[in-house]
Amino acid sequence: MSLPLLLLSFLLPTPGRTQAGPQFDLCRSLLSSEAGPGWEYYACQPPPTNMKEVMQIRVDPPGITCGNPPERFCTLENPYLCSDECDASSPDLSHPPQLMGDRERGGLITYWQTVTWSRYPEPLLANITLSWNKSLEVVDDITITFEYGRPTSMVLEKSLDKGLTWQPYQFYADDCLEIFGMSPKRVSDLTWSNLTRVICTEQYSRWVGAKEEKVVVFEVRARFGVFAGPKLINMDALYTRMETIKGLRDFFTFSNLRLRLLRPALGGTYVQRDNLLKYFYAISNIDVPARCKCHLHASRCVMRDATLQCDCEHNTSGQDCQSCSDGFRSWRPGSYLPLPMGTANTCTYLYTPTHTKCECNGHSNRCSYIDFINVVTCVSCKHNTRGQNCQYCRLGYYKNASLSLEDENVCVECDCDAEGSISPHCSDSGLCQCKGRATGRRCDSCLPGYTWRGGGAICKENLCDSERLICQNGGTCVDFQRCVCLENFTGSLCEQSVCLKKTGCLDNAEGSAFSLTSHRYLLVLGLLMSAF
Repeated sequence: MSLPLLLLSFLLPTPGRTQAGPQFDLCRSLLSSEAGPGWEYYACQPPPTNMKEVMQIRVDPPGITCGNPPERFCTLENPYLCSDECDASSPDLSHPPQLMGDRERGGLITYWQTVTWSRYPEPLLANITLSWNKSLEVVDDITITFEYGRPTSMVLEKSLDKGLTWQPYQFYADDCLEIFGMSPKRVSDLTWSNLTRVICTEQYSRWVGAKEEKVVVFEVRARFGVFAGPKLINMDALYTRMETIKGLRDFFTFSNLRLRLLRPALGGTYVQRDNLLKYFYAISNIDVPARCKCHLHASRCVMRDATLQCDCEHNTSGQDCQSCSDGFRSWRPGSYLPLPMGTANTCTYLYTPTHTKCECNGHSNRCSYIDFINVVTCVSCKHNTRGQNCQYCRLGYYKNASLSLEDENVCVECDCDAEGSISPHCSDSGLCQCKGRATGRRCDSCLPGYTWRGGGAICKENLCDSERLICQNGGTCVDFQRCVCLENFTGSLCEQSVCLKKTGCLDNAEGSAFSLTSHRYLLVLGLLMSAF
């Protein structure tokens, strides 16, 4: 399914599920009063969606996906009927990672699959990393659908910093105490005081002998239900707790998820070493219902340059609306309280008609407030600066990185050579855009092997020089364009001998590289001998 360029699709509630309470879908509304119309601002958040539509999937270690080379496998239900094959070169027999995030069509189940456990007792380990390059908030149960048996043990991890660091989200095992040293628990065992506790559950790992038992769940609704009730009727209580319990909202926040698969399904027995082709991992689907985290400053999430980004309101900016826009200050996240509309906590102006402070980095002391677009901008920026806060350089100038932005000499003239450069404007680092073989910061010199000429042909190719194209046999290079040869040699580099009267032809330049004096001596000697 192709994503809309701007707005992500809503995640529709499934039958039997209730979504109650304030939705925080409006960031502002236009109200009328005796003083005229004006905006009233509210806390707001994007609608939930199934984030599998935009997730990036990576599996490792390399070679863990089956099919290269082709491999036979069998299932736990039919352990001795090993007629199935995984072959990466065949579209019908391949099981690549992207099949974990596709939509099943026409009842045909597609799935990613690993190699079999042919190297037992070496562990069969696989990591699945799901990335969004964006902070998200999970809003419903995360479900992973396994084909041919759920793992005996695995860990779900999350990252808050786009994969730089990881922390466990939940442990899964058929024996939590033996594998992880943790007592088994269910989410139903948790209370409001320990709701963010990381637990190990045996609910999704024990073999029950039914092929339909495929799903492994990270239970979110049950955690919400501790505050909002089993049917999530009292959402006001949940939103209140999100504001008052430290760390609660961060518990449901992530930028990346990772599945660490530690031991495959065994079919309720010990590992049978005589038939290792029935042990592997296979995942057909991963559902991640979540919303973009925008700190309650945006009502929608957009796709810009293939990257998720909050469409920020309340004078905020950034991928997560995590800072104030230029010209504004005092950033705070929005608040769900007071219910039902919350508090926007909009960023305030650096300058208003009643506040004379003007933030122009020392290049102007005058500002103008443009009411209809809610913008404050500096007026008459000096020292070759420009911009809302005089923070950029005028065209034809570049910023000296070694000076502070407040220095009056921070903007330096590009001074691009009129003949060697295409434009008088330069890059942010001061480099001019050069013509032909011109080079240098100002485009006022030539590449090696070329000489500056000016005019139409700025850099003309050297025909001779003192390094590579050396004039031979005593020749002299003039202006890098021609060799002046001695009278008995010719050629572009004086490399060819010539025939002179009475002395005959010189066979080669190397054997005949006489000096001009020697040549004249032979000429005189010949004249004397002819007189006798």
